[in-house]
Amino acid sequence: MEIYLVYVDAANNSNKFWSAKVEGSQLTVQWGRVGYNAQTKIHSFNSHQQAVSKYYNLLAEKKTKGYRESQPQIATSDVYEIERAIGLLNGLRSYVVNRNFDEHYIQMLNQYLKIVPTPLGMQIDPYTIYRTVADVDHQRELLKSLLTTPAPQVAAVAVATTTEPTEEPKVVSLKTISKNFWRHL
Repeated sequence: MEIYLVYVDAANNSNKFWSAKVEGSQLTVQWGRVGYNAQTKIHSFNSHQQAVSKYYNLLAEKKTKGYRESQPQIATSDVYEIERAIGLLNGLRSYVVNRNFDEHYIQMLNQYLKIVPTPLGMQIDPYTIYRTVADVDHQRELLKSLLTTPAPQVAAVAVATTTEPTEEPKVVSLKTISKNFWRHL
């Protein structure tokens, strides 16, 4: 059992992650700023159940503080999330064109960064993350390229018996795109 959470508030210089993984009777927790070395703490318990219990307690605590599920450096994501990220970039584009960085821009930027965790440095200036329309277009085109990249095979899980074929969600990987996606803007 494993989870990766992010907390993003670009206006207040927050771009943090928290992750937890249970293996046997150990719980490994990592946290820090997206794109930087993580701090790690390993909790050892007498049983797997104790580790799982601690996992859920810490998870509830983080979600109460505003952390939301994401993907670690977007290793994989379903098509819906990539399409949602592209839609947010389309919205962000109009704000960049008009140099209008109001509260709606900040909200949209925060939503985007929750889907696509991006290392933004230690001091976030939300008004210069996208300096030009070309910066937005670059990320949008890279994300669009994922939608045409063959998806890794995912094992099928039978939910119910049916004679009709079921369609599994397509999974894409950001590892297939250039490191230029993560360039410091």
